[in-house]
Amino acid sequence: MILPIMAYGAPVLRKVCKDITPDYPGLEKLVADMWETMYASNGVGLAAPQVNRDIRLFVIDSTQIFTGMEEEERGKYPDEPGVKQLFINAHVKEVDGEEWAYNEGCLSIPKIREDIFRNEEVTIEYMDEQFQPHTTTFNGVTARVILHEYDHIEGKLFIDYLTPFKRRLMKGKLDDISKGKISVDYKMGFAR
Repeated sequence: MILPIMAYGAPVLRKVCKDITPDYPGLEKLVADMWETMYASNGVGLAAPQVNRDIRLFVIDSTQIFTGMEEEERGKYPDEPGVKQLFINAHVKEVDGEEWAYNEGCLSIPKIREDIFRNEEVTIEYMDEQFQPHTTTFNGVTARVILHEYDHIEGKLFIDYLTPFKRRLMKGKLDDISKGKISVDYKMGFAR
């Protein structure tokens, strides 16, 4: 089932999320719905707060980025062809490498894109769908997508990395999004 994606202004997007246990109600269905919602929205990642759940859970599919990449861009990123992965109870252990800019957007903040600087590499502890623990290091575009989704479960948004001046310039657009004055081709939920 395709879930509505919570728009900028929804309080759940600013919550630090909590770990869950294997008996979390409806977990398997929630994960399946999140994958379906992410693909239906043309996203490459989706975090639980974006579907109105304050839990430490997100999905990513960075292979989508490489699939749509222009031929001259191919081979530039160390993580090609990307990763499709579920992360439960994720906690970043370390970020490493140079910071580099990439033009990011967010399904919760539609039609706004900005160059955001993030580290090249992230080491993260997480559980898989069987609640088996993993500690894995990711790099390149995949690390960026993970860090973007991880920010969601920490109550942060990509626009938090912008200068106060740049945020002031987009205040009108952000206000419109939070009020539902936005047209997108996927279901959205708004704070009332």
